[in-house]
Amino acid sequence: MRSEIMSRRAALALAASLALSGPAWAQTAPPPARIGIVGAGNIGGTLGGLWAKAGHEVMVSSRHPEELKGLVESLGPKARAGTPAEAIAFGDVVLIAVPYKAYPQLSADHGAALQGKTVIDAGNATEARDGAVYAEVKESGIAAVSAKYLRGARIVRAFNAANYKVFAKNSNRDGARMAIPMAGDDAEALATVSKLVTDAGFDPVIVGPLAKADGFAMGSPGFGHDLTAPELSTRLGVTR
Repeated sequence: MRSEIMSRRAALALAASLALSGPAWAQTAPPPARIGIVGAGNIGGTLGGLWAKAGHEVMVSSRHPEELKGLVESLGPKARAGTPAEAIAFGDVVLIAVPYKAYPQLSADHGAALQGKTVIDAGNATEARDGAVYAEVKESGIAAVSAKYLRGARIVRAFNAANYKVFAKNSNRDGARMAIPMAGDDAEALATVSKLVTDAGFDPVIVGPLAKADGFAMGSPGFGHDLTAPELSTRLGVTR
C-alpha cells in the first residue's frame, strides 16, 4: 500500500475537495494537469518526462525554445516547448528548475506572473555556483529566500532533496516507493503537489510549513536520502 504522509491541514483540504465532487460512484478521474517547467535542464527534463508519461501536459521552457526540439520529442506527445513566460502562463502548476542564482532575475522578470500560482520550488543553493544568493541562504535559510524571490506564489518545496539521477532511477520502482519530502504553507497547493509526486512515481511526505524546508535542503541532515515514507518520516521527525 502506498504511504502518503500529509499534514492535518493538507489532508483536510484534500478530503473537502473530494467531498464536494459527489458520491464515490459518481466520481470520474481528475483531468490531467498542465505543468509549466521553467528550466529545461536535468531536473526539469526528468520530471517533465515522468509527468508526461503519467498523462499530464507539460511545457518545458528556455529563452531559446527552438533549441528544445530534441528534448520535447524524447518526452513524448504530451510535451511542448516555450519561453519561460509562456510556460508560466500555461501551467496550472509551475516547476522552478533553474540554478538558484537565477532566482533574483526570475523574480524581476516573472514575479508578477507567478503570484497566486502553485509553484514547485526544486532549487538548491551552492557556494561555488550561486555567490551572493548562496550567502543569503546561509544567513536566512532557503525557505525564507525562496519566499522572498517567489513572493505571492503558493510555494511548495519539493524534488530538491536528491539528484535527478536518483529520481530517474527510482520512479515507480518495485516494492516500497521512494519518498519525497515537501514543505509549504498552502494546504491546497500541498494537496495538488502531493498528487503530482504520486503521479511521478513516488510517495509524498509533507514535513510541515515552508520554514521546515530548511530541514531537507542541500547540506542539511535531511538531504540526499533514498528512503520509504515511514523511514523518511522517522528521519525528519514527521508524526504519522
